[in-house]
Amino acid sequence: MNEPTHNTTNASTRWGLWTKEVEGLGNRLRAYYEQYCRHLKTKTRDTSEYGFWYLSGLLRMESKRTMAGIGRSSNISEQNMQHFISNSPWSAEPLVADIHGEIRVHPAFQSEAMLIFDESADGKTGDKSAGTGRQHNGRLGKIEMSQVGVFASLVTPQVNLWIDGELYLPKHWFDDDYQEQRTKVGIPKERVFRTKPELVWDLVQRIQHNQVPFVAVAMDDLYGRNSQLRQQLDGAGIEYYGDVPANTRIYFDKPLVRYVQGKRAKKLKRTVAAQESATVAECFLKGEMERATVTLRPSERGMLVADFARCRVWTLVDDTPRQEWLLVRRSGKYITYVLSNAPATASLQTMAWRKSHRYFIERSNQDAKSELGWDDFQATKYLAWQHHLAFTILASWFVAQTRLDWLQRFPPDPALLVDYQTNALPQLSVANVRELLRAAMPLPQLSSEQAIDLVMQHLVNRTRSRTSRLRRQPFLPSQDPVPEM
Repeated sequence: MNEPTHNTTNASTRWGLWTKEVEGLGNRLRAYYEQYCRHLKTKTRDTSEYGFWYLSGLLRMESKRTMAGIGRSSNISEQNMQHFISNSPWSAEPLVADIHGEIRVHPAFQSEAMLIFDESADGKTGDKSAGTGRQHNGRLGKIEMSQVGVFASLVTPQVNLWIDGELYLPKHWFDDDYQEQRTKVGIPKERVFRTKPELVWDLVQRIQHNQVPFVAVAMDDLYGRNSQLRQQLDGAGIEYYGDVPANTRIYFDKPLVRYVQGKRAKKLKRTVAAQESATVAECFLKGEMERATVTLRPSERGMLVADFARCRVWTLVDDTPRQEWLLVRRSGKYITYVLSNAPATASLQTMAWRKSHRYFIERSNQDAKSELGWDDFQATKYLAWQHHLAFTILASWFVAQTRLDWLQRFPPDPALLVDYQTNALPQLSVANVRELLRAAMPLPQLSSEQAIDLVMQHLVNRTRSRTSRLRRQPFLPSQDPVPEM
């Protein structure tokens, strides 16, 4: 195939990229921020300008997006930026609610937006940060010292973005001997232990209260196998798609739970009467199910196609029978089992499409971590985690809003499909928008004097750290000093 050349002056506009729009990204970011900066002011001080440079740093810097690093890149003292994120009493919740208000009325989310839940873990070297403990780290696939958040992502065919989240606090953080540590990192006194499924339900209620539109919820098996969460979603009239383990037991007819007197004990024995039951894996292999091969969406390797099957089954929730859909997806050797309360009239194609959107929260997580600075975040306080999450959501919504606006006003030339002999064109990524923003708002370059000051401060910090460690060590006989390597 002879690909079209790119030496014509209108090549970029064919892809929806207009020079004036790119050159105006800095002004766009400033105007965008002005809509929300009122939430970052306190009764006694207006430090909202710190917020602009923090947001700008998350979007423009490529690495070291710590509070100190962002402060240095924007000529704000490390101490002031640290205080703004870790200690300033502005509340993140009204800021996030304001973003939800913008999303609520945006045309892109008025039909077929999916709300996806997942957790994401960040490894920690110590146990001093809020919520840190030895817990499962999905990225590493094992138990490690980690800090875990539960996040909500809103997904459409055009865009996906984090819209809310909560820090998970392991149960031992509420033990009496952790009271001092809770106080030190600022855990609110009213905060109580909540399981991850309970945090998801809290997030659902908050997102519903803010009237964010979505047609259904999708979640992995940590949440899908939680029958109470599924029941709560059903009771709220929310359609869900919850992954479940292969050994999840289902019934083909309505089961009856009975309690009968045991032979050797006074305790009643629970029995379940049903004509036939099976695991979801057995049902897929042997059961009579409606089956279809569904084309889901364009992907980097062509069109994404998967095999789906479904049937109506019964499950037990607190000994109460409930009828649900069992939906099964097979892609090559990978099989996923899903329980859903979709209407009995829902088509298999609709259910397949909605279930398959869970993939996009992995994309949202990756964008937040690698493109918006979540991986670089370093702080110990609970308030800092909430503030940083609010700025990550703020950055994510700026990118999403920009992409959606340009897509609507400057759609790519349809002739590109013919030129490249393809059936779909890629959309702007978060990394693409960040690259354009860096061109419009170049990061300042350090002068020789500034570089020397930075290195000197680094040496001073290392010296102070070493002195602090020596003070905590037991007395040792004096020795000739050895240069630090």
